[in-house]
Amino acid sequence: MDRWEMGSLARLWSSGFPLYRFFRGSCPSFPIKPVLPGVRGADLKKYVIHGGRPLYGKVEVSGAKNAAVGIIPAALLVEGPCRIENIPAISDVDLLLDILRDLGARVRLINRTTVEVDCTDARRQAVPYDAGRKLRASYYLMGAMLGRFGQAEVPLPGGCDFGSRPIDQHLKGFAALGAEVKVEKGYMCAEADGGRMKGSQIYLDVASVGATMNLMLAAVLAKGTTVIENTAREPHIVDLANFLNSMGADITGAGTDMIKIRGVDKLRGGEYSIIPDQIEAGTYMAAVTAAGGEVRVCNVIPKHMECITAKLVEMGAEVEEEGDSLIVRRHGPLQRTNVKTMFYPGFPTDMHPQIAAVLCLANGTSVITEGVWDNRYRYTEEFRRLGAKIQVDGKIAIIEGVEKLTGAPMEACDLRAGAGMIIAGLAAQGTSEISNVKHIERGYEDIIGKLSRIGADIRVVEVPDPERGKVSAAG
Repeated sequence: MDRWEMGSLARLWSSGFPLYRFFRGSCPSFPIKPVLPGVRGADLKKYVIHGGRPLYGKVEVSGAKNAAVGIIPAALLVEGPCRIENIPAISDVDLLLDILRDLGARVRLINRTTVEVDCTDARRQAVPYDAGRKLRASYYLMGAMLGRFGQAEVPLPGGCDFGSRPIDQHLKGFAALGAEVKVEKGYMCAEADGGRMKGSQIYLDVASVGATMNLMLAAVLAKGTTVIENTAREPHIVDLANFLNSMGADITGAGTDMIKIRGVDKLRGGEYSIIPDQIEAGTYMAAVTAAGGEVRVCNVIPKHMECITAKLVEMGAEVEEEGDSLIVRRHGPLQRTNVKTMFYPGFPTDMHPQIAAVLCLANGTSVITEGVWDNRYRYTEEFRRLGAKIQVDGKIAIIEGVEKLTGAPMEACDLRAGAGMIIAGLAAQGTSEISNVKHIERGYEDIIGKLSRIGADIRVVEVPDPERGKVSAAG
């Protein structure tokens, strides 16, 4: 390792970059493989929050998780190196990059937010079961591998548990594109007739985000033209289309309810920068609204935030737009409101627990209606530990605002629920502890550091894994 490389590593270390991401796959002499939080043999972590402090300062939003987990698999479709910038340093990204390496891709970390992926020599093989099943986004590998190889074997999706996670719209679309599809032994298996997908007309029964993105991946190298109707319109769908187009694809209509994909023979390498994370930005905006204070949220696309901004303003926050930043203030009392989650441009389901945390302290009675997932309300039992008054009936929650929340232990049951618990802890009086934080780290880059820099009293505490002691004693 030369002097320049040593200096680069020192700078990455001082910036908080997880160096195992640099070593693995880029320095063969350092075959370091990370042990992810929460797995046997690793120390478990919890977050400790001393709440009741207003937030002041500036926070920088990272690249969009929901875009990155679609764009990284899309690199399988590209011949030659593609450089992806503004990539978030989160565990879901690390898992996907590991899977690409297992498939034969070359992955090189350029710096803290940039990765170069070359899938020219990627192999047609099954995605490793243990890695794929940890990811909700594992199904994007299905579309990408069908598009590239005409064949795919991918574990059924994991990730957060919101009840049933139907993939019927994905499978229906793959079949329309000429693939024979079956599910067996925990895998989705598909093979294109003749080894290449064929353009088709597809109508989605539900405007599914995952199916929209997956079918785009499967169709981009197909023979002929594919038209997908009743598509979802989320910003990360547009970002995936823009990535593919920048590599030579021919996709129009992303961001509307009909997408047309004219198949091309190949995609070439290039450079692309991922959009800012709408949900991460909304989480910090909700945190300021709950705890009070004034924070500049930087690196956002204000248009993407309008559905979230409108509700926070209704609740008593002030939001001011300045270029690619939003200044969020809240000094007066919180007011009740009603929220219904829906597909974009409606209020996002991924902001449901965060807005619920704010409403726990609002004057009056608020109603949240979940319009996307069946099982979003698992967080409510944890909020009740802090003194929140929440009643759930099916997909509807009625929240009676209380004067104050009091800190208590909580357990994160999924990614966004964990973010909501952080917000509740920041607004509560006293000390809160959040366990099972591996869920949170799936989708938030350096959330502890970012919150600490705007005045939150929050820290990570290592909790020894009891299984480690058992293994040591046995040995």
